[in-house]
Amino acid sequence: MSWLTALLVLVAVIVVAIGGGILWWNTRVKTRTPQFGTTPAIPEPQPQGAIPMLKMPTARGWQHGAKPKVATGLKVAAFAENLKHPRWIYVLPNGDVLVAESATIPRKVRGFMDYATNRTMKRAGATYPSANQITLLRDADGDGIPEVREIFLSGLHQPFGMVLVGSTLYVGNSDSVVAFPYEEGQTSITAKGRTIFTMKDGGHWTRNLIASADGSKLYVAIGSLSNIADEGFEAEEGRACIVEIDLETEQNREFAGGLRNPVGMAWHDEKLWTVVNERDGLGDETPPDYLTSVRDGGFYGWPYAYWGDIVDDRVQPQRADLVEKTIAPDYALGGHTASLGLCWLDAGRLPGLPAGMVIGQHGSWNRSKLSGYKVILVPFQEGRPAGDPIDVLTGFLSADEKYSNGRPVGVTISGDGALLVADDVGHVVWRVTPA
Repeated sequence: MSWLTALLVLVAVIVVAIGGGILWWNTRVKTRTPQFGTTPAIPEPQPQGAIPMLKMPTARGWQHGAKPKVATGLKVAAFAENLKHPRWIYVLPNGDVLVAESATIPRKVRGFMDYATNRTMKRAGATYPSANQITLLRDADGDGIPEVREIFLSGLHQPFGMVLVGSTLYVGNSDSVVAFPYEEGQTSITAKGRTIFTMKDGGHWTRNLIASADGSKLYVAIGSLSNIADEGFEAEEGRACIVEIDLETEQNREFAGGLRNPVGMAWHDEKLWTVVNERDGLGDETPPDYLTSVRDGGFYGWPYAYWGDIVDDRVQPQRADLVEKTIAPDYALGGHTASLGLCWLDAGRLPGLPAGMVIGQHGSWNRSKLSGYKVILVPFQEGRPAGDPIDVLTGFLSADEKYSNGRPVGVTISGDGALLVADDVGHVVWRVTPA
């Protein structure tokens, strides 16, 4: 170990220790209860300054055949194990399941906090060698055990979102949307893809895709580079938004903006819905992540404001005109829950669960009491979120918050009606069915 490396390690330890002290003080003085619902009680901001909260469990995976705890009336089993950091799931019309295997790339070290953050993220399993591939799973007889498992696409660049429109499969890499020819039943694609849209790489890198009902439009969720435009507003151009691509002309436009990190997208009642990860550094519950419908031309606050017109004074210069037009989200999902996965569940699909949005909460790394690390369902009534969230899968986090058995990400409904959940730390896809 060189003297420079040793110095970096020492400073990182000191920084994390200081951060731990802040966490201890915050826990004693003001423990925050996760805020859910349409009218959350958002605490006053407590800016953390240059030393952010760093609290993250050590990734250990599922030990000795353990698996998540499931809601009453349901059962859970592994659909596919020993995957390489599975992040997202897409079900093809013939029932084949595609799993995007990719991971966060450690940030470039430009200072001690970058070094400390990289070490923390690696320990927590948030960074992992990116497989840059999509795996196909085929369970033809419906017994919950795939008979076919093949590498469907390889050589990608942090693939995430996938959607089939006609005979074209679109894949969301972190820097591009690529179109591949697809024939029903094929277990691999070797044809070279065609890039139809490019994006800035890095930062919040998960590029999810969803198509309009008629297949004429493609929507791309693009996260911000930084927390609150820390590297300047120019660096954030083309980010923190959902882009609409016309698939006939391949022209694109910003559909909605001010969304710090939109990931999961789903349709319900002819409206596009998304889950968004909000900003850091203002306290455990300030502001909460959220589920919201997305209006064409809508602006949702980032980086200038949150939850409507609550101004973030750290962002300068401010834009009063944008704050004034900011749309408040529909439903709070708790602070820093890292809500990523999203899919609609019809009533009666799974026993005991009403109609609503299923959400995969990847879990926090920056609050005094950890939040998320579960799969929840937000009930809907008359086309809107209504009521408290329901736990569908739990047990991803140890009771003492020291270890994570897994971390849920993408969620979707399979062709046979089961709920599938990608667990990147557990390297498994879970399958939830009636008990």
